[in-house]
Amino acid sequence: MTDYFTDLLASHAWSSVKLDLYGLKFYYTHVLRKPWVAPHLIKPPKAQRLPDIVTVDEAQRLFLATRTLSYRVFFFTVYSLGLRLGEGLRLQVSDIDAKRQRVHIRDAKGNKDRLVPLPVTTLSLLRRFWQVHRNPVLLFPNRHGGLKGAHRATTPLDRGGVQTTLRQVAQDCGLKKDFPAQPAS
Repeated sequence: MTDYFTDLLASHAWSSVKLDLYGLKFYYTHVLRKPWVAPHLIKPPKAQRLPDIVTVDEAQRLFLATRTLSYRVFFFTVYSLGLRLGEGLRLQVSDIDAKRQRVHIRDAKGNKDRLVPLPVTTLSLLRRFWQVHRNPVLLFPNRHGGLKGAHRATTPLDRGGVQTTLRQVAQDCGLKKDFPAQPAS
């Protein structure tokens, strides 16, 4: 019975699967007059909510209100390339293909790689930012050693620090967006 519903769930909408499930329950309880013994036979799929989208004007306000350069450049890059937080943190200098104007995103959702267009403005900003930290590997090195130690950093910006800063800047800007505590990488 479980195999039947698993297969059905893979090929049909939840509303169709519910009809079969409730039909079977009705048959057991009213026709066979037996207790329904499988109340948790299958579970409905989890609802996925769309994230709050930041408008271009709101994003500009966020960038301007972010005082720390590394966070400002990070936020701009993630927004302009349409990246997830983890994808942005994993970016390396070698992922930037300036000649072809694209960025290689490694280990994206589903452990897949993808290429995204690289806007000229983002490339220019990343070049200026790299001149500040000069890390040979990481695009966004951690800030533990300050600017003097950034070129030796072996880990990217701290995920929690990025999230905390984003929430604080959004609050300071008066944005009522919901920034999740642990966004998907």
